[in-house]
Amino acid sequence: MPLPRRIDAHHHLWDLARREQPWMDGPWAEPIRRTFTPDDLAPHLDAHGIGATVVVQSSSSVEETRELLALADGSDRIAGVVGWADLTDPGVGEVLAELAAGPGGDRLAGLRHQVQDEPDPRWLDRADARRGLAAVADAGLVYDLLVTPRELPAALDAVRELPRLRFVLDHAAKPPVASGERDPWAWQLAALAALPNVDCKLSGLVTEADWEGWQPEQVLPYAWHVLDAFGPGRVLFGSDWPVCTLAASYDEVMSLAETATQRLSEEERAAVFGGNAARAYGLGT
Repeated sequence: MPLPRRIDAHHHLWDLARREQPWMDGPWAEPIRRTFTPDDLAPHLDAHGIGATVVVQSSSSVEETRELLALADGSDRIAGVVGWADLTDPGVGEVLAELAAGPGGDRLAGLRHQVQDEPDPRWLDRADARRGLAAVADAGLVYDLLVTPRELPAALDAVRELPRLRFVLDHAAKPPVASGERDPWAWQLAALAALPNVDCKLSGLVTEADWEGWQPEQVLPYAWHVLDAFGPGRVLFGSDWPVCTLAASYDEVMSLAETATQRLSEEERAAVFGGNAARAYGLGT
């Protein structure tokens, strides 16, 4: 599909009538404990001139990935799907091949696992996980890293030791915005950014802040560190909608990203808001 100038590289869709989302396990999730469809997202995309998106898994389910691919197959807006498969399954390569051969399989752009939820902070070091990551590389897909500062050391090792696999770091590894602390997150992020085979999403920062009282000046230093560490050629804008709505509207998230990138050139902003996502995920190829 021909790609527009602006791409939202990270959002979710889910149908609670079809599948529960176990991570919504408390009253905090009540505002988003409902079905979200492409039609719900469309007005926000229209308002900001966003013509293509990357939808990201929210459930550890191959069946959900099939459903997202089917949605993408019937959509002129969903350019890529970051799905899920069990990396520790010796047959994960065959699962990825089956997904790629099915409806919407040409939109399969990457894979993600909720590493942040694993009890072991070194889960990415496991031999079976590394074998699965190698299968992702063999399939020509990207691996999205969903980690916090706790898991960043293992993520750094994985990125360093798998140079043929393209990684994308989700939500800048969830820095402690609410507390205002910077380290060890800041230097860990800089160490990761020194490796050439990883990009970073400018996404998810508002939900790491105080949901009720955050101010742009509290969040912007973290966004600027992402841009300084990775450079504007390796940062991808993502809304993290509808999860972002726990703390901010789509408009507020977009405004924050536009403020964070004000100092960039027009060409650099175009990369952050679209070009980098197209390159990283191989969209439109």
